[in-house]
Amino acid sequence: MQVNPKILKQKFEKSMPKYNDNAVVQREMAQRLIAMLTESCGSEFAHILELGAGTGLLTEIIAQSLKFDRLTCNDLVEKSKFYVQKFVSDAEFIAGNSCKIKPSGKVNLIISNAMFQWFSSLAAPLEHYSSILDKNGVLAFSTFSKQNFKEVRNALGVSLNYFSVEEIRSLLEKDFEILDIIEFERVLRFNTPLELLAHLKNTGVNSLNSKKMTFHDIKDFCLNNSACTLTYAPVLVIAKKK
Repeated sequence: MQVNPKILKQKFEKSMPKYNDNAVVQREMAQRLIAMLTESCGSEFAHILELGAGTGLLTEIIAQSLKFDRLTCNDLVEKSKFYVQKFVSDAEFIAGNSCKIKPSGKVNLIISNAMFQWFSSLAAPLEHYSSILDKNGVLAFSTFSKQNFKEVRNALGVSLNYFSVEEIRSLLEKDFEILDIIEFERVLRFNTPLELLAHLKNTGVNSLNSKKMTFHDIKDFCLNNSACTLTYAPVLVIAKKK
């Protein structure tokens, strides 16, 4: 499924005020990603580039856990700058498509939480990120595997082009050495299907579908998901540039 960047930007911008209160799985992913990173590579990096910084959920943990000289943050939404600078006041910010980003100078760490799933293909982004990493630079990211949001796919027939762990490994091996990779599942339960839909809206995930859901779409979704569950299937990766 192709994602319209304009729609993605609009819906994430609308979700920003409520994102951190609803992004419980994304917060766990960010915490575990940093723990994996420090265990594999230590905690000191001269220049860090954070992609898809959003509301600064990962930025805050970077500020608390890592030592760095420079932090450059990127997001499609320009408003993200004001969120990340709450945690790192001198953070540089580059708005726009992360696949085209050109920071000044090489970076030692590229890190991103819950963003890579929006790419229709990983090959070109990984090649680009390798080109802006310094020698032995580190790529740390989290994304989601094929079981992610299976309830939404089954009920509404919409899904991103998720990659399996095996596919991610294969795509990385050209330019990177994988230091650590894990996958796990988290199932959220809601009182009603409408609460589940509100969760999707408040985390920007309704960007899966550019069309506004009709009454019949909502009714069908409620009928097909009476259990009121939503499955997250995160994949976390730490890799070093060859």
